[in-house]
Amino acid sequence: MADTLSSAIETAGSGDTADELPHILGRNLRRLRIRQGHSLERLAKLSSVSRAMLSQIETGRSAPSISLLWKIATALGVPFATLLDSQKVQGTVVLRREHAKILTSSDGKFTSRALFPFDGERKVEFYELRFAPGHTENAEAHAPGTIENLILIKGRLEIRAGLAASDVLAEGDAILFEADVPHSYRNLTDSEAIAYLVMTYVEAIG
Repeated sequence: MADTLSSAIETAGSGDTADELPHILGRNLRRLRIRQGHSLERLAKLSSVSRAMLSQIETGRSAPSISLLWKIATALGVPFATLLDSQKVQGTVVLRREHAKILTSSDGKFTSRALFPFDGERKVEFYELRFAPGHTENAEAHAPGTIENLILIKGRLEIRAGLAASDVLAEGDAILFEADVPHSYRNLTDSEAIAYLVMTYVEAIG
């Protein structure tokens, strides 16, 4: 989410392997870009991600940062998970912890685990967030109308959205805020903080 983060997508078990995910990402990006009629140059302008980087992502030759993925998803007007959709899910799905797809910072101080299958474009996404002691996670503005609903299950967390005053959550507290502005999360404790996040978009782009 922050500019200083690098993306590490960890998988295990019978699902997509880490080697496959860059190609899934590249295929989805190219499909979405072409479907919306964008050239690489136009998408570069819309997302503030360079044409060269977009080209590398589309060909599976680059592991983009979480921040870059958010910029691209926002520019395309699609939920974040749409870029990682393997389109393999059918019927009932059990999401085993050991098979989880996890986005993590390069220093390991922030992780985001998807608690839903990447089975297509959707209006609602569900995540587990973990913050290292004292860590501040900065997030860029999401697509217009995006709402975040977060409940803290461990620790104390300070949330700041846009220019509004910050709010401090204790264990069991929940917050709902408009996430189409820059926002941040700060762990106020000397131990790991854990929260669950429901992200709601105005509409899924189909």
